[in-house]
Amino acid sequence: MARYVKGLYMSFGMFCAIPQPFPLWDDRAVNLVLPCFPLVGGFIGVLWWGTTKLLILSGIHTMLASAVVALAPFLASGFLHLDGYMDSSDALLSCRPLEDKLCILKDPHAGAFAVIMLAVLFILQLAAAYAVIENRIHLALLIILPVLSRCCSALSILCLKPMHQSAYANMLKQNTTWTHKNFILLIAVLGITLSYFFAQADGLIVAVSVAAGFAGAIAWAYKDLKGMSGDLAGFSLVIGELCGLVTMAII
Repeated sequence: MARYVKGLYMSFGMFCAIPQPFPLWDDRAVNLVLPCFPLVGGFIGVLWWGTTKLLILSGIHTMLASAVVALAPFLASGFLHLDGYMDSSDALLSCRPLEDKLCILKDPHAGAFAVIMLAVLFILQLAAAYAVIENRIHLALLIILPVLSRCCSALSILCLKPMHQSAYANMLKQNTTWTHKNFILLIAVLGITLSYFFAQADGLIVAVSVAAGFAGAIAWAYKDLKGMSGDLAGFSLVIGELCGLVTMAII
């Protein structure tokens, strides 16, 4: 039992920006980090939903509230996945040979495509957040979006061939079995069930949009870069969550 608690704690330390009272790392629990990743998403989702509710109740101007809601999931994760989104955007849109794309992916400097795609993301995220706050319906789905996106992300790392240069993906896949994958699938099913409970058919549409957005992004990135990495997982996670938020704004 202690190993599972350590795995959850390590997952929070890696994927959440909320300060921890003490550092912890146990190599024996590394294979539990990804299965616990969706649970971190649930915590971030609760923060996202709670922040949105508080802003609405405060009566603050909708545009300002929308900016905070749009940024909330990135702030909670310490912009970790946004970094992967920018790096992957630079590589995928460069139209270079594979070797050059992989070098761009590792380059710590932000290129033009990263900046352009970041602007596109923030514009869409802000507009969707504004519509969600104005509609004020199905807000509980904000809890589910980060759970489902992280289920997709964890499964993609565990199931797809990692890049040779990706120490991150190779490390987290060590000693994982179908039991770990089945646990993630169980959380995904629970998330979809809760989506239906919160918003009936609309909830299912939002859940499908998250999965479809992630699947489209990872299919493009994996095919183009010939392997899986943490950057590609973050890239697809961000796009999946954006698709879910935009769908919430539309329905």
